[in-house]
Amino acid sequence: MIQYLVILLDDTSTSFCHYSNNKKERNLMPLDILKAGIIYAMKENLNIQFVYPCYELPEEYLKVIDNIDHTNIQPSGNVDNGDVIVLDGINDIKTSKYKKGVSYVLRIDKLSLFTQVEKVCKLLHQVDRLNIVMSDAETFKDEDTEAYNGVLKMLAATIESIYINGKNVQCNLLTDRMMLDKMNNCGAGDTTITLAPNGMFYVCPAFYFADDEDAIGNLNYSIGDLKSGLDIKNSQLYKLDHAPLCRKCDAYQCKRCIWLNRKMTYEVNTPSHEQCVMAHLERNASRDLLQSIRRHGNFLPGHNINEIKYLDPFEVRKKKL
Repeated sequence: MIQYLVILLDDTSTSFCHYSNNKKERNLMPLDILKAGIIYAMKENLNIQFVYPCYELPEEYLKVIDNIDHTNIQPSGNVDNGDVIVLDGINDIKTSKYKKGVSYVLRIDKLSLFTQVEKVCKLLHQVDRLNIVMSDAETFKDEDTEAYNGVLKMLAATIESIYINGKNVQCNLLTDRMMLDKMNNCGAGDTTITLAPNGMFYVCPAFYFADDEDAIGNLNYSIGDLKSGLDIKNSQLYKLDHAPLCRKCDAYQCKRCIWLNRKMTYEVNTPSHEQCVMAHLERNASRDLLQSIRRHGNFLPGHNINEIKYLDPFEVRKKKL
């Protein structure tokens, strides 16, 4: 059941996930579409998440937005009232001022994460919550496994030090799995939909921002509009119970990114090898972190994580066939 409506306020609205937004020309959502989107959310009892561009919105837009309960997702240069603040790259870390009670998203490419992880570790000391998103996850290769394991160990050591000193910090790659007992994924197309500046609905922002040359099979990614309502083809495929691999998996922190699924496997309910391997490396690192913190005598509520011998559940399926 749809619970959230993401509203992209402009074509240049910041990316907060794996997808990239290469649009440079401003295209502010018309005010009448914004108002209609809010009314739609109210009628459908949806929680609204506004995604901002890097420039200041006109006053009349801010007044309309302030009339409804919502969450603000803003780029790091526009943080007056952001609930979620996006750091777009490693350079944004040193130019940002951090606030308590705010969630931060760090979009970082693979090479920067592997070579400058110490900067990310320092960031963990300054924030309450950090979501780390690899902006080029589709380039992850099996030979990157050792490097990513090293990154996770450094992040885990930093988090452990923070916990031992009596403070709390959350990191999606490591602490989320310790607290989960079921899948907690993105939910695009199942619990979340996106309204773009053109008044059309999309499964998530990535499907709107996809350039024509990237569109798989030159498909129209829209799933409806404000006038006609939602029209999600094969909507069951966005649900966990129609994802044969994922519904049996216990890498509960995995984003299960629908966009990456579609891009890498041509199926929205089938994860790529790359996504599975990364999620299981994170899962295993979470297990090690939980055990290490408990060995120090620090009581940390959480769920025990069993040891496994695989990184891609598809490999286990193939062996059973």
